[in-house]
This record gives sequence, structure tokens and C-alpha cells, in this order.
Amino acid sequence: MEIINAKQNQIIARKNDKVKYWYLIQEGSVLQKFGFSEVRLEKNAIIGILEKDIFLCDYIAGEDTVLAGFICENSEDLKNLLTGQEKIRNIFLKASMEQRHQMLCLYSDLYNKARQFHIFVENIYNDYKTFCGKYKIEEQHFLRIEHFNSLKMQHKAESWEINNSNSIINNYMQEYLQLMEKDDSLTVGAIMEAAAQMRRFTLGIGEIESYLSYNKDILVSDSSNDLLELFFELSVKTYAKKYDIAPITKDMHLIIKVAEKLNVYNKRMLNRRFAEFKNYDYSSDTSQGINGAGDSETVRREIDIMEEDCIAHILEYAGFNDEDIESIYNMIEQYRDLPDRMSIDNEIYALRKKLTSVFYDIYYKVFMRAVKDEKTLTPILEMFLNFGFMDVSFVGEEHAKDLYELTAHLDICHSEHIYTIYEWLKCIYRGEKSPSKNEFDMDFPAYLADLCKKGKISSEQAASYQHNREMKVDFEIKNMFPSVNKITYGNISKFCPILCKNDLINAIEKMLVTSEKLENALNEIRKIDYSAFYREILFSDPDKGINCERIMKEVLPDFILMPNAGTRVIMWQETSGPKSDTPGRFMFPIFTALDVDDLMLGVVGYFRWEMCRRLQGVHWNDIRDNSLTAEYCSYLQFYRKNHDLSADAKERIKNALMRVQNNYREVFIKDYVNWIKFESKGSFRLNKVSRGILVRYCPFAKALRNELKTNPMYQFLISKFEADTAKKLQRYNSVYTRYVKAGGEITEDLKENLLFYQM
Repeated sequence: MEIINAKQNQIIARKNDKVKYWYLIQEGSVLQKFGFSEVRLEKNAIIGILEKDIFLCDYIAGEDTVLAGFICENSEDLKNLLTGQEKIRNIFLKASMEQRHQMLCLYSDLYNKARQFHIFVENIYNDYKTFCGKYKIEEQHFLRIEHFNSLKMQHKAESWEINNSNSIINNYMQEYLQLMEKDDSLTVGAIMEAAAQMRRFTLGIGEIESYLSYNKDILVSDSSNDLLELFFELSVKTYAKKYDIAPITKDMHLIIKVAEKLNVYNKRMLNRRFAEFKNYDYSSDTSQGINGAGDSETVRREIDIMEEDCIAHILEYAGFNDEDIESIYNMIEQYRDLPDRMSIDNEIYALRKKLTSVFYDIYYKVFMRAVKDEKTLTPILEMFLNFGFMDVSFVGEEHAKDLYELTAHLDICHSEHIYTIYEWLKCIYRGEKSPSKNEFDMDFPAYLADLCKKGKISSEQAASYQHNREMKVDFEIKNMFPSVNKITYGNISKFCPILCKNDLINAIEKMLVTSEKLENALNEIRKIDYSAFYREILFSDPDKGINCERIMKEVLPDFILMPNAGTRVIMWQETSGPKSDTPGRFMFPIFTALDVDDLMLGVVGYFRWEMCRRLQGVHWNDIRDNSLTAEYCSYLQFYRKNHDLSADAKERIKNALMRVQNNYREVFIKDYVNWIKFESKGSFRLNKVSRGILVRYCPFAKALRNELKTNPMYQFLISKFEADTAKKLQRYNSVYTRYVKAGGEITEDLKENLLFYQM
């Protein structure tokens, strides 16, 4: 076991990181953070016990904490760890029971909150309709209530599990521990069963938190488009009619009270909204709402998507003059009124091309105004920036309503490595991300250097433009954005950046590519192909004997969601810059009817090939310098002479090459998909040669190797791979020992490298 000292607020494990260690808390405490809820793990609790391959939560030291880290990948490791260790056996068994119970308590609390929240919203809205009828006031259309449903769960805790846990913890803990400790199989079985339950409860907690986070704005929101505002406006109109508003204000107080009890809102926002109506003087001006906007503004928030001229709204915000607005408007109307927008007729193709150019000009102008003052953004503008929406007539009323509702919940399409195109461009504007390369493989500095070389700008201008935020955004919108938007759409000849109904072939909710879908798809691949995103970086400490050591580090890619309903994904860059330890850039459509898991699998295969090409440079297909691409090229180039291939296998390779016009990369990607989807499960789809290459360069995780190496088709290949890996591990252990003796410190990167060769 390795002793680890963690300072307060130090991150011990991050969600979506690979589980490399389990951690036993020896002193202090750790906060297990889900979304907005958390569990405090005290002494003898175990971090990692509920996870299998990927951490499902963030774990942060609640105070200065001492942990013991140890490797435990499966039940066999756990059994070996506990054999003959009576004290540890008791600690692990007790921890699994107590942590399961803690999680069930949190689950039950959140589940009850979600159920009560739904009931309250339904009841309070019925109160609103009753008040409108009673006081003869016209009901305001509240679009959000149409999309509000009760909680539907995939990962649910059963009542018997809750009752069972309550009985063990509250009544029979000692007896249960004594029984389970009698036998290794009972001990390991009880711990692994509790761990499996905790995994499911964690996923259930995530579902409930997502439900509350997604729907909380229906009650109280920062934008005031909520039930509280609905009741307030009703109270203003009721007061104007000289009726008693006490029953209405009572419900308003109740809304705030329920919102506070839910504990999912920003407290400052709640206090501000509460103060707005509490301090409102009804007698001073009955025409004004809480925010001084009046009834007409509230109605506009709800009906502008259906009745307002969205095209004019976008163009006016972009700052076009009247003449340009009319010209652009006429062009968009001409396209909208076409009997067949997907026609490849020359005239229609030319119109689409012209409209595409205008679209990105509009986008740049809207973005530059929005990024400088986001308070001016309306749902229509957000729909334009994130989805390519231009008007209701293009997408249809139902889809327009769904898109409008989605603008309030775009956080579900954003995480640490996942961005909508609008969020991505904001990162570039703020200098957090560098602009992407253009179609000629030029990044922004290279582009400026090229302009300077051609005499279009001076060297002084090139130097000053390096830090010009608007030019960086302009470069991204004019280069990466149009190219990738067209590619991810999937049909280049019929592409138009305006979102249209014919592309939305399913419900918006089903087609939406969320961060959760992307993370789950990526993690499923990482569980099988553990080395997919590892790459070599250099470590040096000459004073302590290490001049230049190559070590492995995992670098996950950035995902950018393009504003279209598409069918393709693309790996645009293997890295973000010249350094190999920067994230790649994967582009997905924000809406797709295809399976995200399959799309992810294909793009990771593409990344595998292109990353190898980048690292190998000019030797990428030189068999004298062994690599994934070199060996695959040699295998496909000389397959006819390969005695390890049967006649049937050679015929299949011939047909595969014909289908992709001798593109070796495409053959590899197809084999990689079969490797992950089928071969990892023992269903053989590859030939002997391709399997041998993939075992070496895209090896399965240790648990899968253990399952497969008993099979004669894998036995020799896996044994050789593990023998080679063991030699590398032995060498690194020797290097690390010398380094520590020289006074060096084993950093997190060095630890990760060592763990890589143990996976």
C-alpha cells in the first residue's frame, strides 16, 4: 500500500478518470461529489469500491487527509488482498455496508424531492388556472409546463434493497459481519455485491439530479420565465381589478419555500427573486412586472418563438442595415419557399452556396455582439448560435418549441471536454483555447506567417494580430466552422447551415448529443482499449540522473458539437498544438439519428491511425520502424504473399480494399470497430495477422486479456504482449528506484506511467 497525504480541497480522483487505485481513508475525510449533492466519507471508508473501470464521482479531501492507495482491479485482487488479513477484512466489509447505506439515504432523499417537486409544480399550476378563472383573467401561455413530466428512471433502487440495508445497519450489523467473515467467498461476494449496487445507485442519483437540474427553472429561474413570474403578473392584474391578492401571494411565498427546501438553486438568485416581488409596491404602477418589463414582455417571452419574425430578430441583432436585412431576408425566404430544398439542381445549389456564405457572416456578427454582452441574448439568438435555427417555418412548430425549451438546459451539452460551437468560440475569444487548423493544415500563427510572406500584412501587424481576439474568432468561423459543419452534416452537396425539418427525423430529445452520451460512449471504449488516448511525453531531471525519459500520459480529446442535424463525425486535429500532450479535437453534430456509441467508435479508430501517423512522421509507413500504421500498411500491401492468411482471408481483404478504393486507414477503422465490438467479447471477426497487430498496438485491458488468453487464438499473442510489458515495467521500476535514491520525487505523471504498464 502507498501512503498518500492529501491537503484540504485537493482532488483525489476526478469523475471519468480511470480507476487506478482504491484508497482507504486512514485519517480525515473525503467528499464524494455527485452533481449538486455529496456524501462525506469518514475514516476506513474506501474510495473506488463502487467503481469498476471509470470513476463515477469526484472525490475531494474534506480536510487534511491520509489515504492508503492500493491496486484492486477485480474480485481476485480483492480476495488476495483480504486473505489472512482479518482486520482488513472487517474494515472492507463494514465499509461496503456503510457506504452503500449512505448512498441509499442520499438516493431516497433525492427521489422524494423529485417526486414532491413534480406534484407541487402540477398542483401550483392548477392553482394558477383556478385563480385565472376565478378573477376572469386570461391565462398566460406557459410553454414549459407542456414539456414537464414526472421522473422516469433507468437505474432504480428497489424497496427491498433499502429495507435490507436498513435492517443490517440498524439491527444486525455485528451478526452480519461475523457471518460474512467466516469464508473468503462470502466476504468477497458481499463486498462485490454491495459495490455493484452502489454503482447502480450512483447512476440513479445522477438521473435524479439531472431531472431536478433540468426542470428546476420551471419554478424559479434567473431569467424570470417561471411560475413565480406567472403568479406575480397574475397578482398585478388581480390587484388592478380590486380583488384580494393574499391567496396569490401566499402561493408565491410557497413557491420560494419549496425552492429553498429543494436545495438545488443558487441562494443569491432565490433571494433576489424573492425580494423583487416582496418589495414591490402594487399601488405605484400596476403596469410593471417584477423586472419593470410589463405584461407585454412576459407574453413576448412565451410567444416570440411562434409569432415573432425570427429572421428579422437575428438580422437586427447582428447590426445589418435595412437594405441588407431586406436583401438577406429575401434570399432566406426564397430558399424557404423552394418545393425541394435538397435538390441538386444548379440554380438551387448556387442559392445554398450563397446562403451558406451569408449565414457565417451573420453568425460572426451575432457572436461578437453576444460575447461582449450576454445579457442581450434571447432564446431565438441562442437557438441560432447553438443549433443553426433561423425560423419556425424551417423546423416546424413542434421542433421549434422543443428547441426553445432546450435553450434553458444547454448545460447538458457541456462538460470539461465538451462544448457547443458557441461555447467553443467563447473559449477562443477568451484565450482559453487556440483556433483550429484550417483545411490546409495551418494553425493561426502559421496563417499569419503565410499572409506576411505573401506581403498582405507586415511583420509588425503579424505580431500584433497574434493576440487579437476578434481575428482569432474570425479565423475559426471562416475556416474550421464551415468545413466541419458541412462534413458532420454528412451530405456535402446538399448542405445548408440553416436547420431544417427534413433533417430532424426524430424527436429533438432523442437526437440531441449530450455530454452524458459522449462521455459514456468514450468511457466504454476506454474500458476495452485502455491505451487509446495515452501518448508519450518527455520527462527529465538531469540533476537526479534522468536526462530524457519517455513516459505515457492519457490526454482526452475535446468534443465540439456543430450546429446541425448530421450523420458523420470527424477527428479534425490529433492535438491542439505542436505539443503531443495537448487534446485532440473531435467534431460531432449536435443532433443525430445515428447511434452515438457507433459514431464514437469510428472516430476513435480514425484518431488511432492519424495519431500514429503524426508521431511517426515521415516513417509512418516504413516497416523498418515498427508502428501500427507501418505494420498495417505492410500487411495490406503484401497480403497476397502472406502465408499466414488463408485463401478466404485474402479474398476478404481484396474486397475490403476495393470497397474503400485502397484506403488503408479505412480498412483499419473497420477492423478496429470489429476489434472493440466483437473480438473483445470473444466473437472472432479478424484474421490472424490483423489480430496480431491490434494485440500489440491496441491491447485489451487486463481483465479482458485474462478472459481471452485461455483461447488458443489469443494465448500466444497475449502472453508475448504481457511478457514485453513486464520487461518495460521492470525497467521503469529500476529507473524509479535509482531516481528516488538520487533524491527525486515520484510525480503524478511518473505514477501514471507505472500504472499504465500494469493495466
